[in-house]
Amino acid sequence: MFDKADLVRLFEYTVWANHKILRQVATLSVDDFKRDLRSSHGGVRGTLVHTMSAEWVWLERWKGVSPRRHMDESEFATVVEVSDRWKALDDHRASWLASLRPEAVAQEVRFQNFKGQEYATPLWQLCQHVANHSSYHRGQVITLLRQQGAKGVATDLAAWDRERLNLE
Repeated sequence: MFDKADLVRLFEYTVWANHKILRQVATLSVDDFKRDLRSSHGGVRGTLVHTMSAEWVWLERWKGVSPRRHMDESEFATVVEVSDRWKALDDHRASWLASLRPEAVAQEVRFQNFKGQEYATPLWQLCQHVANHSSYHRGQVITLLRQQGAKGVATDLAAWDRERLNLE
């Protein structure tokens, strides 16, 4: 089981990796950013917005609110708009996490999915799921970047550890 320090570490890594991807995506033209590449969420924009939206949905669920839908990618014309919204989400999650009682990490969170089905799962498992989900979709974005001739970036947890410990 995770403790609060583990969750802080996991989300600090997630923020670092997401922002690293966003910086690379910023090298794309607006057309390439929006291009439908027939991936699971269309293209780069769709995959990024889906990932950010999932992070937002779960944060809301942890706070006791169950959103009824994901964000709509059409709300974001540019990568700057995605980045700005994600930064606000990161700040909100960091504030929530700072106020989280240590014992809450092991407590069940009750929530509803988009279909209205009810679930209860320990918070630490849900946090682990969110970080893993974001990693999965970052990998997709890296592939989509490469398909459009842009460079990929390394967002491995080990790379983050080495960078923050100044080992590289």
